[in-house]
Amino acid sequence: MSTVQDEAEVGRVQSTSDEGNEANRVLENDDNRSLGDFPIQTLEKPNEEEEEEEKDKRLNAAGSSLRRYERHDRDAQEDSSLASSPALGRPSSADGSLSIPDDTPSIQDSKASSPSRRAHLSSYGRSPTPSLRPFDRRFQARTSPSFLNSPRATSPAFLNPHSRQSSLLSQIVRDVEDTETSHVPWEVVRWTKLRKITGQAFSEIGRRNFGRPTCIAVSATIALGTSKGLILVFDYTQNIKSIIGLGTKAVESGAVTSISVSADHTIIAGGHASGNIFTWDIAKPAKPFLHITPVDRRQSIETDGHGLEVPVLHLGFLGTRHTALVSADDRGMAFSHLASRGLGSVSRNVRTTRILGRYPEDTPSAARQKKPSAVLAFSPLPLGNAEHASDNMGLVAMLTPYLLVVVSTTPIAQTQFKTSRPKEVAAHGAMSAALAWFPSIKLKAHISATSETSSRVKLVYCWSNILTILEVVEVEPSESSEKGAHASLQFRPCSRWKAEEAIVGLQWLSRSVLAVLTITQQLLILEESSLQLTDSSDLIQRHIYHVDLFSHQLTQLVDQLDGDDASMHGVVADAFYMSFRAYKGRIFLLGYNEISFGTLSNWADRLLALMEQGDFIGAIQLATIYYDGEADKVTVGLPADDMPRHNLVREKLLEMMSASLKYAFGKNVEARTRQVEQAELEELANVCFAACLSMGELDFLFEDAYSWYQDGEAEGMFLETLEPHIMAGEVEVIPPSVLKDLIGHYKDKGMEKRLEEMICNLDSRTMDIDQITSLCKENNLYDALLYVWNQALGDYTSLLFDLLDLTRQPNGIRSHIEDTSAEDRNIYTEKMFPYLSYTLTSRTYPTGRPMSEDKSLMAKAAIYHFFFSGHSHGFASQSHNTATTAFRNLRKILDYDTPSFLSMLNEAFEDTFLNGSHDRVIDETAGQLTEEQTLGLSVNRQWIVSILLEVMTPPEYEPEDTIYLDMFIARNLPKFPQFILLPGHVLHRVLVGLCNYPEEDIAEDCQLSVEYLLSMYQPPDLLSLIPLITKARFYRVLKSIYRADGQYAKLLQTCFDDYQNPNAVFDCIGDCLKPRGGLSEIQARDVKAVIVERARELAATDVTKAASTIEDYAPELHGTLLNTLNRDEASQFQYLQTIFEPSEHPAEEKHDLPRPSNRTFVEQYVRLLCDYNPRHVSEFVEKLKAGNLRLEEVLPALERNGVIDAAVVLMARDGKVREAIDRLTQHLSTMEAALLGLLEGASISPDAANSQETARDLVESIQKYTRIGIWLCQGQTKSAQQLEGQVEQVIRSKSIPTKEDLSLDETIWLDLIDAVVAVTKNINEVLEDQRTDDTEGDGKSTNALKNSSSSLENSALVKELRKTVQETFTALLATTSAPRTNDVRRRNVSFLRILRAFLSHASLSSPSLSNLRAVLATIFSAYAYEESLLALTNRLLDKDLFVHVTEADHLRRRGWRPLGQVCEGCGRRVWGPGAGSYIWDAWQRTNEERLEMGKQGQALRAAENKPTAEASHGKGKGAMSDRGGRKASSGVDADLGHWNRPTMEAGVDVAKDIAKEDLGPLVVFSCRHIFHRRCLQEMQSPQGGRASEASGSEHSCPLCTNT
Repeated sequence: MSTVQDEAEVGRVQSTSDEGNEANRVLENDDNRSLGDFPIQTLEKPNEEEEEEEKDKRLNAAGSSLRRYERHDRDAQEDSSLASSPALGRPSSADGSLSIPDDTPSIQDSKASSPSRRAHLSSYGRSPTPSLRPFDRRFQARTSPSFLNSPRATSPAFLNPHSRQSSLLSQIVRDVEDTETSHVPWEVVRWTKLRKITGQAFSEIGRRNFGRPTCIAVSATIALGTSKGLILVFDYTQNIKSIIGLGTKAVESGAVTSISVSADHTIIAGGHASGNIFTWDIAKPAKPFLHITPVDRRQSIETDGHGLEVPVLHLGFLGTRHTALVSADDRGMAFSHLASRGLGSVSRNVRTTRILGRYPEDTPSAARQKKPSAVLAFSPLPLGNAEHASDNMGLVAMLTPYLLVVVSTTPIAQTQFKTSRPKEVAAHGAMSAALAWFPSIKLKAHISATSETSSRVKLVYCWSNILTILEVVEVEPSESSEKGAHASLQFRPCSRWKAEEAIVGLQWLSRSVLAVLTITQQLLILEESSLQLTDSSDLIQRHIYHVDLFSHQLTQLVDQLDGDDASMHGVVADAFYMSFRAYKGRIFLLGYNEISFGTLSNWADRLLALMEQGDFIGAIQLATIYYDGEADKVTVGLPADDMPRHNLVREKLLEMMSASLKYAFGKNVEARTRQVEQAELEELANVCFAACLSMGELDFLFEDAYSWYQDGEAEGMFLETLEPHIMAGEVEVIPPSVLKDLIGHYKDKGMEKRLEEMICNLDSRTMDIDQITSLCKENNLYDALLYVWNQALGDYTSLLFDLLDLTRQPNGIRSHIEDTSAEDRNIYTEKMFPYLSYTLTSRTYPTGRPMSEDKSLMAKAAIYHFFFSGHSHGFASQSHNTATTAFRNLRKILDYDTPSFLSMLNEAFEDTFLNGSHDRVIDETAGQLTEEQTLGLSVNRQWIVSILLEVMTPPEYEPEDTIYLDMFIARNLPKFPQFILLPGHVLHRVLVGLCNYPEEDIAEDCQLSVEYLLSMYQPPDLLSLIPLITKARFYRVLKSIYRADGQYAKLLQTCFDDYQNPNAVFDCIGDCLKPRGGLSEIQARDVKAVIVERARELAATDVTKAASTIEDYAPELHGTLLNTLNRDEASQFQYLQTIFEPSEHPAEEKHDLPRPSNRTFVEQYVRLLCDYNPRHVSEFVEKLKAGNLRLEEVLPALERNGVIDAAVVLMARDGKVREAIDRLTQHLSTMEAALLGLLEGASISPDAANSQETARDLVESIQKYTRIGIWLCQGQTKSAQQLEGQVEQVIRSKSIPTKEDLSLDETIWLDLIDAVVAVTKNINEVLEDQRTDDTEGDGKSTNALKNSSSSLENSALVKELRKTVQETFTALLATTSAPRTNDVRRRNVSFLRILRAFLSHASLSSPSLSNLRAVLATIFSAYAYEESLLALTNRLLDKDLFVHVTEADHLRRRGWRPLGQVCEGCGRRVWGPGAGSYIWDAWQRTNEERLEMGKQGQALRAAENKPTAEASHGKGKGAMSDRGGRKASSGVDADLGHWNRPTMEAGVDVAKDIAKEDLGPLVVFSCRHIFHRRCLQEMQSPQGGRASEASGSEHSCPLCTNT
């Protein structure tokens, strides 16, 4: 029964006993540690307010206690070295790139402000910036909107790997260089040993008087069941309150196997090993309150109840009733017990109802055998403090190996929910199960996110490592239901979790926290809502009590494979449910030698542990994590809602930071330890920043924390820590005093560039403008200066005067830049362009943040007025005359860098300010706008273009500058045709100017601009401009003109002229000549004429593409293209190869080979193929059809290049089979002569290896041409048709046919065989002669080894040639043995007649039959070839079968692993730990006896001189012989010596006495039971006495056969 009643029983059940007051006192142990502060009488939650006050006191004292702890010197040195490492130092502004790319095609850089950072300037003309593609660029500031991540050392908190003791919740990461790891300073669960209870229950006296504790139940009291049938009840002062069962029948009923306490804590129930159940009134333990006896089914079949001597494993009360119980036993059966009211236990009548399982005597049907089962987990639903529909139903959840069953017992037993074992459970794993209920409780108002006032009932259960949570939902009866119908229940699976190992225990610690115990005794803390593992702890040292309760019942499941359910094969885990309990958030453990309880450490405990250890940095870090809600909140006792959690953590976090700063800077009066190292101060600053930014406590950061660092002369460390937070935008406002110190610190250290970046990210409202302006001008920090003047003063033009001043000569420069070089001046002045670009596109410079609408309007108006007003402020008239004084600012910037200014304007033209309506702003600020602002708001695109055209006129501006204006107009006119109106002569001048570009570098930009312009403007005399466009080499423009005008021949000519895109000519040909391309015959003819005219250029561009294009669209021009390549045979070959064998097409889409009309190209391709790829000629020729080429045209080339196989194929295709076979045999003779010459000269050749390789190549060629001959003969045989009568006449006329008597088919076969056999015979003769000469020569020659190696190579050559002969005769056999076709047998080719003719011819050409012996053997081996294959196959099959049978027999003989370590007959340990040394002695004696017997046997065999057969071991499972010849057919006789074992409780002397007794070998059965042989014989003896040793009867397991 689950004891989870945390928050569940308040107000529902009131205790009527007097023990309430006593239970309110805390449970004290010997070391004055308390079990808990919760009141027991009312079963309420612990007093959280009192606990929090206690935690507050401890935390407040933590600051002063820090002085007692010091960090190790090694850690401090490591941190210090890390802080001083160059790799971790703050990077300078030089580390940043000059520009930050965006998504636009190109970027124009804004250079760094500082003169120490010089950049290389590439210029064109008078412009210091690159001029290529100026209108595709977007200006970008050097300062990135993203902050600079400064690589600082992280917190020196601990780095914890996940271990058996680790907390997954709070693993704060140390610096990555710290290789040492340590455990968290707090315990995940704070364990307390109940010393007084342990001393009374586990002492020798306690065990003697009460027995060993077997189970535990926790409620208002702590109850222990014992092995002597007693129940010990302790209060929370650890005093024994009651001893239940003394002097009653309970002590005669066996051990207490289950225990439960009623809801009001007054009645306790115990289940016993005999099947008895007793309930007791704790206040009156003299006699049982109720006694439920077991049932003897042999006498009363109709009565339900537990069987005799069947242990009651599970027990629980239903609801608030004292007389309603549920229980489950060892045989997988569960019952509900309801007792009637009465005056005493005698007068009570108990009605028992079976709710699960079957009785053992119920015989199942023969068709389906009953599966073994057990109740692995069992729990009734406890009561909560909120009403629920399930309260009066008496729900009980039960887990079997197959099902989860939830049964309601009231008013009648009824199944409410049932589900099977999930498929996710791994096969062959440990079989374990556990479950736990959590009842419905009332929800607090701020906790409930919905309108529900109470929580739902939850059931968590698991099989093996798969955990599932169910919610029980009330379903109200429908309107159609009967009147008075009750609400029904619906069970909804809501989540599932998979553990790494099997789970053996589950308990609810609270509504959202689960305690999970695994099979390796790992305690896992799990959050119910997210199923996230938050903490883990190893309980292996707690020695939790566990018992194997289910393996004997489930033996058939785990020991025998079930074909229908393979997942049930594995092992059964021990039961832990009786020793793993939870109550009010506490975990109680019953161990083998002690009882202990534990509580989860909450967030305050963990912070306190860190502070007490001296890790104040880690404590602040962890508290920040808790504040942000990044850690698991529920398991550490923090609210899930942000507001209450923030209120709880904020105060503690501020206190810890104050205490840490005090301690760190030695301001604590009691501090006697060394001062904190610099690295730790840096880390402290980091964590304080993170904490204050999370809480929004910048006042504490800049007032309290900064004052500590300032007093400790470490303000620089604080200010440098501030930098990344400013760059990240986390800190935008800092006090003026801190800003002043920040500026002074960075200025003193020469870090002005980093200071500039920070200033650009701060709110300018807190700055001293005079100070910032002076600083920026002194250090030329123009980015920061522009930012401050824009944001603080709203001035966007005054600084432009200074920047334009820098463009003049040094003699006119102001004092603060007198020493600035020209290169540095360029760096500063180039900032104008990104600044103008940002401002005119509503972005703040240099951060890029969006500007407000009103501010952006005023800024744009000011800038446009500055450049495009008729007069300029700030400049005195100097060298220019009166005509040039207008637009002085505009002229100044154009003189400096025309491309960059026009590129900036191109970007500004895309903004909606120009030509936009600003009436609203004018109306709202009526009378407030200055004349300059009003004029600036009226500027539009037309105005700007007109002024530019007026100003940029020659001779003042050269073509190198005006060309950019032409590009600017050409690109923007198509974009804004409704806003820009220009006369035709202006556009014509722009077009002409673009065609007359001054340098090649901008040719592509000009062509692109012309394309833009012509998309909008159509010149009246466009054709007259073609020469000008042609001269400018604007080929894309020409192509569009010719295509629009339908001049396709000129279009193709232009494609040929376009040297930048030569491959476009192929696309142009395809577009012009494609079917339905729209060209007339004349236009197509003109296009083809251009192709003919420029055929050489077309082929030179790409031969492959030229061939494929002409083949697709103008195949009649192949001859022209090939004629242009008449001096380049390689190109001709590539061209023709593309036509006939295009590689880019798939095989199924290849072009058909040419028609006979194009056979000239085919013949030319075959001739070229002979030269460039002779190996491919035969493959290509086979694909040709008859008539595709003329044999006489290609035969000389084929023969000249040695491509005989292709020549033979062509001859056969033309019907010249006789000539083909003659040419083939002639070539075989030629290769034979070459091979003979090579072999004869190999002995004197200096390069023997090369000769051997050449010989192998020749043999391969002979094999290749032999196969061609076979193909030729088989083809002729298939096509030839001979009259059957003629053949028969020939057969009758001559008994030995001559060559003239054979048919054409037989003749060509005979010629091929003669040629192949002759080659083999002659080569063999030469090699035999060489071998004879080597044998007769001097055997001591130094070349003996070389000759031996050569002999092996020659033997391999002869073997390959003989294979060729075999292959030839095999092919002849296959041809002559063809089956009947249409009931007519083929007789035009006769194998016997060919063989007789061959032998007759061989006898005439050979001097003796011995020369033909090897060849004839080779011929006749072809007949045996198929028979050899069949024989080999049979041998392989026989071997395979033998291997499998042997393996099966080996597995059969392996035996079984015993189930236990003791003899099932006498109970003595027979193997394993603690078995004793006499087993080793017996094993040694047995080996000595076997060795002696072996020596005697050898001597006897030597005397008799006869082989001795080995002793047979039999074929039965486990039939292993021993020295007496006895065997066990159904078990395994393990001859391990004459061993005997005492029980574990026996002493050493007893073990020695038993060791003297010979109990025989061990016998292990397939059911895994193990016996001594003598014990087994005694159990099987009918008289119960000792059986004879010589008994030869086969053994069988008495335990299995009796059951």
